[in-house]
Amino acid sequence: MDKVGIIGAGSLGTALAQTIAQNVDEVCLQLRRQDLADTINETNINDEYYPNTKLLENIRATTDLNDLKDCKIIFLAIPSSAFRKTLEDLKDVICDETVLVTTAKGIEYPSLKTMGNLIEEYFTDDYVALSGPNFASEIVLNLPTVSNIASKNKRNAEMVKEVLSTDQFKVKIIDDVIGLEICGVIKNINAIANGICEGMNINENARYGVLTKGYSETIKIIESIGGSPSTAGEYCGFGDLVLTSTSFESRNHTLGMLYGQRLIVDEKASGIVFEGKNSIRATKAICDNNGIDSVIVDFVYDVIINRTTPKRAFRGLWSKIE
Repeated sequence: MDKVGIIGAGSLGTALAQTIAQNVDEVCLQLRRQDLADTINETNINDEYYPNTKLLENIRATTDLNDLKDCKIIFLAIPSSAFRKTLEDLKDVICDETVLVTTAKGIEYPSLKTMGNLIEEYFTDDYVALSGPNFASEIVLNLPTVSNIASKNKRNAEMVKEVLSTDQFKVKIIDDVIGLEICGVIKNINAIANGICEGMNINENARYGVLTKGYSETIKIIESIGGSPSTAGEYCGFGDLVLTSTSFESRNHTLGMLYGQRLIVDEKASGIVFEGKNSIRATKAICDNNGIDSVIVDFVYDVIINRTTPKRAFRGLWSKIE
């Protein structure tokens, strides 16, 4: 393939560019800041995220969305909070045949729309969703990684798999678009829950009981909205849930730890708090709307949204564990 576009030059967008550049003639990396674009083009280094990693020379940075016009595939590697505005801006730039790939693990609140639902609003339902137990810091170093993609359009999924796949980056296609996207949201709730428990110094027997409960409730939630329960056992499900719930590199796990330790979090300076709160409110609403009783979602909602003390919230959680 000649040219692939990526919107967003953060940690994941840059890492995906480094992977995809191994398979295509050019990767067009679109970002907002001209100074960073200039740095990437002049030095082949994104010094904001990977100052010690040389990027492949066929990665070209730009601030102009119009440079993506001739891209057959465009990856959206941006926060869910920026998704709708980006799609509005893209509307007059790309053609109907362009394949859009969402990497955002979030949900719009209060509409409860996934990022794929937003793409459907502005374009078609032929988009591809990408999700898995993937830390960008490992992808950019070409370390062994596996991920799932899903799409209603099999041909589009195969095209995306082709540009992503390398000897180290493995891609498995699944049919369940809904389940894949919702797994990416719910795993953040589980990561926060387990971070809270760790911040409170809850013993490991209990913590892994909470993790197991979170996994079983993930299956219930996926089923309730029309997804396949088997998706919870995929890389985008079980793999991502365990990774983000146990690793100190996980931002949501860290967010939970801070709340568990009852530390003051500067919400204005922390985008992850904003993203996390939206995910919590949205997941709680999904559960309420579908009659799902989730003790893990309620626990996180109590601590983060209702500001219940972690000890009191945990007592409520543990009383419902069986």
